[in-house]
Amino acid sequence: MGRGLSAAPVSPRLVLGAAALVLLAAAALPSPAAGVNVTAVLSAFPNFADFARLLASTSVAGELSGRSSLTLLAVPNANLPQSPSAFVAGAGADIADVLRYHVLLEYLSPSDLAHLSPSGKLVTTLFQTTGRAPSDFGAVNLTLGANSTVVVRSPAPTPGSNATVLGAVTAVPYNLSVLAVGGLILPSGFDLAASETRPPPPVNITRVLTDARGFNVAASMLQASGVASEFEADEHGAGITVFVPTDDAFAGLPATDRLQSLPAERKAVVLRFHVLHSYYPLGSLESIVNPVQPTLATEHTEAGHFTLNITRVNGSIAIDTGIVQASITRTVFDQNPVAVFAVSKVLLPKEMFSRGDSGSTAIVPPSVAMAPGDTSSEQTPQTRLSSPPDLHGEDSESSAALATAKGASWWRIGLMYLQLHLLFLSLV
Repeated sequence: MGRGLSAAPVSPRLVLGAAALVLLAAAALPSPAAGVNVTAVLSAFPNFADFARLLASTSVAGELSGRSSLTLLAVPNANLPQSPSAFVAGAGADIADVLRYHVLLEYLSPSDLAHLSPSGKLVTTLFQTTGRAPSDFGAVNLTLGANSTVVVRSPAPTPGSNATVLGAVTAVPYNLSVLAVGGLILPSGFDLAASETRPPPPVNITRVLTDARGFNVAASMLQASGVASEFEADEHGAGITVFVPTDDAFAGLPATDRLQSLPAERKAVVLRFHVLHSYYPLGSLESIVNPVQPTLATEHTEAGHFTLNITRVNGSIAIDTGIVQASITRTVFDQNPVAVFAVSKVLLPKEMFSRGDSGSTAIVPPSVAMAPGDTSSEQTPQTRLSSPPDLHGEDSESSAALATAKGASWWRIGLMYLQLHLLFLSLV
C-alpha cells in the first residue's frame, strides 16, 4: 500500500498575511457613524462663538453628538440679533427649535451647492424630526439666486424668513459641513415682524447671577430687597449697567461694614449704588468721556450724591466710590440693553460709610440726602385738655384786677338782695 499524503505545514508568514488582508478588508467596510462635537468644531472660529454658545445653552448640541452626515448653517456673531433668545421669543418661537432648523440632515459641500438644480433642493432639518413642524415645513429649500448665491428659505407659500449662504466655514468630511449664513432663519408659521417690533422681555438679573455662579450673596440680596424689579423696569430706554460684587468681595468686607445689618431701605440704596442708568458695554466703559457717573441711588436722592468715578488704571477699569476702589474682573452678561460686570469689591457709598485713619470703613448715620425732613419743630399732640390760650401767662396785676372785680360783684348782689327784702316787708 502506498503511503498516505501528510498535510503540508502552514507557513507563519502566510497566516500573518491572511490576517493582514482581513484587517484591511474590515477597514475598507463602512464603519458605524460617529457623532461630531459641534461646539468643539466651532470653538476654533471666534466669529461663531455666540452661535456656539446658543447651541451649548440648549439641548441641540447634545442631540447632534449622536448624528452624522449633517450640514450646520451657522450665523456669525455680527449677524446675530442683539438678544437672539428675545428675538425668537418675540416671534412666538423657541430658540432650540430655531437652532434645529439650522441643522440639515444631509452632508452638503460647497461643490454640492454649486450644482443645485434650477428648481432648488429640499432638505430635511432636525426641526422636522420633532413633530412640531406642520407638513414638511420643517425642511428648507436651497435655491440659486443672483450671482450664483445660494438662498435658504422655507418651502411654505408664505416663508418665515430666508438667509444667504456666505461661504464654507469648515468640514469634517462626510460627517459635518459648516456653512455660514447671513442671519437666523425662522421656520414658517412664526411672526417675524412681531419679533422685530415687540420689545424684548426684561432680563432677569437675579437668574443671570445665579446661572453665572459666584454671586450667591448679591442674588439673594436682590431677591430679598425687591430692587431687582426696579432694575428690570429701568432696562427700557437707555438700558442699565450693573456692577456685581462676587461672593469673595462680600466675604472680604471688614467687620465694621455690617452690610447685612442695615435696614432694608438703606440696603436698597447700596444696591442701587451699583447700577448706572445707561447701557455701557466694556468697550464704552474703557473710553468713557465723563468719569463721574450718577447711579440709580442718585435718582432717589439728589444730583451730586451717590456717584461713581470710573477710570482706566493699568489696563483695567477702576471704579472709585470715594472710600473704596474696585475693578471689573469679568463680563457676566452683555446683551443690549443690559450689561452685568463682576467687580472685586463691594461698592460702599461715602454718603453711608466713612473711612478711618487706618483705612477701614464704618457705617455712619443716614446723610442729609437720605434723611427725612427735620421734625424737631413739629408740635407733639397734647395728651390732656388745657385752658384756652388767652388765659396762659397772666401776670399779677391782671389777677388782682380780676379779684377786685369779683368782690365788687358780690357787694352789688348783696345790696340788691337787701332792697328786695325791704320791699317784701313793706308789702306785708
